[in-house]
Amino acid sequence: MAEIKKTMLYGYGNPGRQDDGLGNEFVSIMEEWITKEGIPEITIDSNYQLNIEDADAISDKDIVVFVDATIEEIDDFYIDRVEPSEAKVEFSMHAVSPAFVVNLCNQLYNKFPEVYLIHIKGYEWDFAEGLTEKAKENLNKAVEYAKSKILDGRNFMD
Repeated sequence: MAEIKKTMLYGYGNPGRQDDGLGNEFVSIMEEWITKEGIPEITIDSNYQLNIEDADAISDKDIVVFVDATIEEIDDFYIDRVEPSEAKVEFSMHAVSPAFVVNLCNQLYNKFPEVYLIHIKGYEWDFAEGLTEKAKENLNKAVEYAKSKILDGRNFMD
């Protein structure tokens, strides 16, 4: 196993809205794996949405990987590099974006971790718990991808 940098995996979404809980389930699965593998350099966090306080939570990390469900027309999942942005905060679902959290972290702590966002394709968003079968397949692909990147010590977009 390659050297592992101080990393945070942060899933967000609403598990009570079916596939919107993909980010939360991702970190739940990864937490079990991290514990089993004994990888103390990786921490886990999960919430319904990002908050301005998350700027503090990421300030001491080398790498941060946010994970969220997407309704976009993609095959299964994709990854974006997150750059800081001064986008305004709106009072709606996922009111604070990862880019806003990164920008705030940079402004407050003069820290700029390497940040990514994994978008996992979801299909159903009704008020019900549990992921759809197709979303679970996409989740499993994203989890296996993340595990391989962590073990290889490679950039999440390589």
